Amino acid sequence: MTRRSRAIALTAVLTALVVVPVGAYLKLGTRVGTRTESLRWRTFPIRYFITNAGVSGVTAQQFQDAVTRAFNTWHAVENTETSSTFVGFVQARPFSEDGANVIGYLSQPGQDRTLAATTFTVDTTDGRILESDIYFNTIFPWSTSDGGTADRYDVESIALHEIGHLLGLSHSALGETELIGGSRRVIAAQSVMFPIAFRPGNIADRSLKADDIAGISDIYGTSTFSRELGSVSGRVTKSGRGVQGAHVVAFNPKTGKLVGGFTLNEAGDFVIAGLEPGPQVLRAEPLDDGDVTSFFDDDFDVDLDFRVTFYDRIVAVPRGGGARDIEIKVTAK
Repeated sequence: MTRRSRAIALTAVLTALVVVPVGAYLKLGTRVGTRTESLRWRTFPIRYFITNAGVSGVTAQQFQDAVTRAFNTWHAVENTETSSTFVGFVQARPFSEDGANVIGYLSQPGQDRTLAATTFTVDTTDGRILESDIYFNTIFPWSTSDGGTADRYDVESIALHEIGHLLGLSHSALGETELIGGSRRVIAAQSVMFPIAFRPGNIADRSLKADDIAGISDIYGTSTFSRELGSVSGRVTKSGRGVQGAHVVAFNPKTGKLVGGFTLNEAGDFVIAGLEPGPQVLRAEPLDDGDVTSFFDDDFDVDLDFRVTFYDRIVAVPRGGGARDIEIKVTAK
């Protein structure tokens, strides 16, 4: 068994798990010999405990209520099979490797850009998650107010992101930031799993977006999910060679929904699953808006030297099938 961590941060994240080279987003995974296994829970409901301690402005009961709402938001995704149950309050703190799934507060002054983090104990023979803890950093001010509180971070929003990690999702690149005073501020995000949090007082991330739903459905989707939705697959190339680490986005012009994927090998191959049937506009772009280590390990060779490029035709995604062999040809900057 190994213990690994993921984090949501203000301007950076802790990256330790490998990513799985399929799907509509990045899934967390672990190496098993020469293959990669997705991290996932095999037994439900997920039983979790809450540390019996509050912080200024948030009682332990208010914290538990917000965390439970966040769990239920993920469980409510149609055509998926996940569930959880709150077992009770405990004195134990998260990250104690005690065999229990504990969610609570920790003071981490050395992590002054990390709002919260999720750890795993994993069976490395099959990627089965055995234990997962989440901590919220007490050096930041917190709130569970219905409408949010100025200058305080929203527990439910951050819990929704971290529970996405707990369920096996990595980060999405569907967001836009601006650099201010040496740090990045989110302008807009089309995924709860975007690695940089909105500013204090914002509660926009209490609701899942199309990219989040595609991701969780690909891991825990029922047969109905496979029958009703579709996928696109192909390559991103530059001068005839594959582009590794490109961000590929599918845009549905009818609904305005965005679902993102990545090219995760030297051949530039990508797959974007969980798409509604019908027309999709495809775009390839470099990951040059932020820190690439929010998405990939340091030794993953990401190509940033190409221009944003749209595929030259609209792609028709079939119900229950895939549009294949698409080649998006990009050019160097």
